[in-house]
Amino acid sequence: MKKTTGSRNDLLALDSQFCFALYSASHALTKTYKPLLDELGLTYPQYLVMLVLWKNDDILVKDIGEALFLDSGTLTPLLKRMEASQFISRQRNPLDERQVRIQLTAIGRGLKKSAEEIPQKILCASGQDPDQLSELRNQLQQIRNVLHVND
Repeated sequence: MKKTTGSRNDLLALDSQFCFALYSASHALTKTYKPLLDELGLTYPQYLVMLVLWKNDDILVKDIGEALFLDSGTLTPLLKRMEASQFISRQRNPLDERQVRIQLTAIGRGLKKSAEEIPQKILCASGQDPDQLSELRNQLQQIRNVLHVND
């Protein structure tokens, strides 16, 4: 681990905090997504669920939670709202009532085409090139994976 130079007070300066840079960048990014997702009738967390389902439809709540690093207590109300909006359907497994399968509805599948332009718009808004964002994403995933192992 590298030692930082400067006084102890510098270590507690807001602008010195990696966590604040990440938090404030995440907040700014979510605000950038908002008008794009409003057009689809989705919130940002719902969009993340849709990304999972557009790749793998008809999966368990547990699988969505693992992909998004969320527990079922967080996902269940989110999925209920998505079901009320007719983006998904939820069905209990008749062989194991504890398991709930999530499937896209026709409306949910139809949103995919409208959402395809969002990544390019976010890329343009970021002012970065694809290689820069790819490297940053890889670094953040590495940090997340290390921190997640330490849970």
